[in-house]
Amino acid sequence: MMGKINIAKFKAPPLKKRIMQNGLQTFRYAILGREVNRGLLFKIFIYWILIVTSYIYLNPILKMLVKMVMNEKDLNDPTVTWIPHEIYLGHLKTAWAALQYLESLFVSIGISTIVAVFHVISCGLMGYALARMQFPFKKLLTFLLIMTFIIPPQVIILPMIIMYTKLGLQGNLFSLILPSLFGFGIKGALFVIIFRQFYTTQPKELEEAAKIDGASSFKFYWKVMFPLAKPAILVVSLFSFVWTWNDTYYPRMFLGQSPLVPLATQMSRVDASITSMIGNEETALVLVEAIKMSASFLALLPPLLIFFFAQRYFVESVERTGLVE
Repeated sequence: MMGKINIAKFKAPPLKKRIMQNGLQTFRYAILGREVNRGLLFKIFIYWILIVTSYIYLNPILKMLVKMVMNEKDLNDPTVTWIPHEIYLGHLKTAWAALQYLESLFVSIGISTIVAVFHVISCGLMGYALARMQFPFKKLLTFLLIMTFIIPPQVIILPMIIMYTKLGLQGNLFSLILPSLFGFGIKGALFVIIFRQFYTTQPKELEEAAKIDGASSFKFYWKVMFPLAKPAILVVSLFSFVWTWNDTYYPRMFLGQSPLVPLATQMSRVDASITSMIGNEETALVLVEAIKMSASFLALLPPLLIFFFAQRYFVESVERTGLVE
């Protein structure tokens, strides 16, 4: 005969105990999460990393903004660190005059825009050819393209100066634009790879359908592939624009003492202009620092505004070009 079954073992725990267990489990899930990357502690850690990293990058910019609006009294007062007693815009006016801002700004915008357009055209064609066409020595050309990453510009700068001198382009702004016509240098190689990476992701059926309709390779590229490459075009345009905007090496080599120079190059000449504007040598050091901060802000402002308004499209384009894979 079977023994008696102890029904007490199968009874549910009391209601109070179940509520406590559920509450503890809910609290644990809220803090630690059901998965490692979903808990509150993980989120706090990630936000702490982001805040610290942001502060490291933003601290110099914040100091620049504070210094450039301090008057002479606040600059000489060691107790004034972040909050000035009044907002002073005189340093911005001095920096504006020292930089010859409007002329240099138009030169920088013009050159950077033209270079970006030429990079899109020349590097886009080369990227399409490497991605979708078959021709002799294609692998060798790809290898040489990658090799350009290890060739510093200082190695080829002397032959370029000699070439520009013979062509009569030394000291001419066109000398900064000519390399982009041929996708020359490290920038061109990078942009070709970006376009190539994008074009390799496009379906081959598009090209086969275009060939059936009788379209040539160039017509297919211009009518179909190039309009599809808007993400790559945006990435290359922004990279090229900002890269050219911040470049000081080539303008110093090719333009010399030309009065018309880009804004970044004018920044390197600003010391002499500021020194001639400030007569009192006792306070010159402090004032020069504040004026340089103002000049840096004026030079940084245009690309900063471009990234501010285009950052969403830029991030989306980087993802769609395949650079994050």
